[in-house]
Amino acid sequence: MGKDFQHDNPENWKWGIFYFNQKDHRLIVPKRNPMMGWTFNFAHPAGYIFLIIILLVIIFQTIYSS
Repeated sequence: MGKDFQHDNPENWKWGIFYFNQKDHRLIVPKRNPMMGWTFNFAHPAGYIFLIIILLVIIFQTIYSS
């Protein structure tokens, strides 16, 4: 198994749900409970870009689905 970049360190989880670790260069990481899926590393700049794209797709789909 590779480096975990202190994935289990509570200091890297904001409000317990948002993973924020500048030393970890992964964009997508497993959640604290791996059975719950994956989340973005919000310290990675591309994380915000993907989040905005996902939100825009949801908004446009809601507006234009008649």
